[in-house]
Amino acid sequence: MKRAVPACLAFVLMLSVLALAGETHPFTVHDMLAMQRISDPQASPDGRTIAFVVRTTDLEANRGRTDIWLVPTAGGEPRRLTTDPANDWNPRWAPDGASLYFLSTRSGSAQVHRIPLAGGEARQVTRLPLDVGALAVSPDGARLAVALEVFPDCEDLACTTRRLDERASRKASGRIYDRLFVRHWDTWKDGRRAHLFVLPASGKGTAVDVMRGMDADCPTKPFGGPEDFTFTPDGREIVFSARNVGHEEAWSTDFDLYAVPVDGSQAPRELTADNPAWDAQPVFSPDGSTLAWLAMERAGYESDRFRIMLRAWPDGAPRVLTADWDRSPRALSWTRDGRALLATADDIGQHALFRIDAREGTVRRLWNDGTASSPVDTGHGIVFGIDSLAGPVELHRLDPAAREPVALTALNAERVAAARMGTFEQFSFAGWNGETVYGYLVRPADFDPALKYPVAFLIHGGPQGSFGNHFHYRWNPQAYAGHGFAAVMIDFHGSTGYGQAFTDSIRGDWGGKPLEDLQKGLAAALERYPFLDGDRVCALGASFGGFMINWIAGQWPDRFECLVNHDGNLDERFAYFDTEELWFPEWDHMGTPWENPEGYEKHNPIRFVDRWKTPMLVIHGAKDYRVVDTQGLGTFNALQRRGIPSRLLYFPDENHWVLKPHNSILWHETVLAWLDRWTGRKVDP
Repeated sequence: MKRAVPACLAFVLMLSVLALAGETHPFTVHDMLAMQRISDPQASPDGRTIAFVVRTTDLEANRGRTDIWLVPTAGGEPRRLTTDPANDWNPRWAPDGASLYFLSTRSGSAQVHRIPLAGGEARQVTRLPLDVGALAVSPDGARLAVALEVFPDCEDLACTTRRLDERASRKASGRIYDRLFVRHWDTWKDGRRAHLFVLPASGKGTAVDVMRGMDADCPTKPFGGPEDFTFTPDGREIVFSARNVGHEEAWSTDFDLYAVPVDGSQAPRELTADNPAWDAQPVFSPDGSTLAWLAMERAGYESDRFRIMLRAWPDGAPRVLTADWDRSPRALSWTRDGRALLATADDIGQHALFRIDAREGTVRRLWNDGTASSPVDTGHGIVFGIDSLAGPVELHRLDPAAREPVALTALNAERVAAARMGTFEQFSFAGWNGETVYGYLVRPADFDPALKYPVAFLIHGGPQGSFGNHFHYRWNPQAYAGHGFAAVMIDFHGSTGYGQAFTDSIRGDWGGKPLEDLQKGLAAALERYPFLDGDRVCALGASFGGFMINWIAGQWPDRFECLVNHDGNLDERFAYFDTEELWFPEWDHMGTPWENPEGYEKHNPIRFVDRWKTPMLVIHGAKDYRVVDTQGLGTFNALQRRGIPSRLLYFPDENHWVLKPHNSILWHETVLAWLDRWTGRKVDP
């Protein structure tokens, strides 16, 4: 008996057929989910081939799945290297370039596999009793470093598996905690830590916990990966980033670099003890003479400016390479000649690619149109990803003398061509204190300048973030443009990419400068673009954007036809007590609630619920432990009790984000229906 094809899956299949037939349609969430997501490009030792990861959306399974692809650096047809129905990711080249190591779930758990480039099936390398979370290969190819979740006081892996089995057999479900974290991001803590283990590249032999006894994680939680650790050039040690601060973990950003022998014969030695702030992303120069990494200066501030640091290896003194560069770099790597480093950074509404001279620290912008990601110098040009408001990531190569990069992949070309999107442009205006503030305008698909269009006013989270030139998979302005709305986004004071002082300015002023920038930014957009209908505007935001929606409800109650609040705080004071990363509110609100109560009450939305009148859609996930779901439920309670038209969309299985494909579809359908109802596009029963 044949299974019926799910309606959403059938829609995506229909889009593919239409694309092949040359027919087009306005962009929708289904187009967004159909896009293939490219990440983690890795250059072969000779630089002539790029391995990369492609994520596709499996609507029937309601999840994403990943494969490994290859493309020649010189250009040519990309080819899919792995085809197993399981997930394959984290590709890393063997030093001879003849094969790739990677992680895969094809054995039923996440283990290291190896596949020859000349042809043949992948071979499972490790058969560890625990899932592997991240992978690195030593420069000589003799060893692998893998991340495993273990109890840090266990003497071996068998101890961890035995303890897990014992816990599973207990009839009592209670857990006892003596310190924070109790839970983090979307996971309840159970005492395990992500530790680095080193084992022979053959997969045979004992896996050595080189972090044994450290009550710390590497990769860092919750978003760290292989960029958090690296082998030394001689393969004898591993340098890694970890936060080893004991009971202060929930209010500390003191991540340090450590070095440890690969045989675990010595305890990790701290390399950055003098810096009380964040040290991250260690990378060695090609000749092994210099260690580079990223470092913040201010303890307790997760959005401080990263500076590039250098240290002659192994015993040199650290020096700041980019003391005067007012940008915060990410994705650090070396050029093959060792003369410079590559990095990306937010930059005036773009996320640009930069080259930093390793001797002088001079910075040159290489590319600044859209969002650059994961740069790698191949020796035959720099390969990196580019995405923008016009489409998702594709790999490109930038040659030394060229001004424009050459596309190496076009995996989404047909999908992008089939979906009519809105054109976009950046604009600026005088915001708080007369300072220049930037924003983006995305026109509706099938734009007609003679018509008036309703407006989706999108407010980014963070608050130290940016709504820039980026193809987002949760808050994509094209989803509104395809539905007939114009989208307006403002990078208010506190946003990143406009200098550290601009980012810092939100501290202690969540409801002040940002609200003024949003007010002036919307007014500037309405004046500049006469096709925007100022009488049909709805505001939407998540995280800090959700807080701002609640703040707007009390401070700007007559402006919007409707509001959408995703995972936003209602009570900033109690939000301190129910969140997990305490350093965040302690920095932004300048202390704890008992030390500085005014810092939490000054811009607290709950104080002004009596002014609320605007219809609001509230969205929250049960597994959001950063902004706990009672904040959303409390918002909905207040709206209902005051008789304000309101609706609650609650996801029992989502965290701070909406990740499952069908939940994303429901999210977009619910949000757009809410906007339609209150802007008069349709009647929502």
